[in-house]
Amino acid sequence: MRRLPNPWVLIPVAVAGIGSAIIGFQVTRVSCAPDTCTGAAVGIGLLAAILAVGGVGTVVVLAIRSFAEWRQLQARGGPPPPPVDPGPPTC
Repeated sequence: MRRLPNPWVLIPVAVAGIGSAIIGFQVTRVSCAPDTCTGAAVGIGLLAAILAVGGVGTVVVLAIRSFAEWRQLQARGGPPPPPVDPGPPTC
């Protein structure tokens, strides 16, 4: 059974992308002399947005997949058994 994409994933990813673009642009703009590196500021802002969208998107997708797996386990009768304690390490 294939699920449709969850539209709620877009909200934190978009917020992270927009926020990091603004922060990257402003930090670069402030660190330069007035009107000297607008192009660099735009580039850094876009790079920051791309990296933030990639990182936050990965975490959000993994979290949603984890929730879906947990729901499947609950539907089958409960959580998985706890891990077995291997005992003290031997060298």
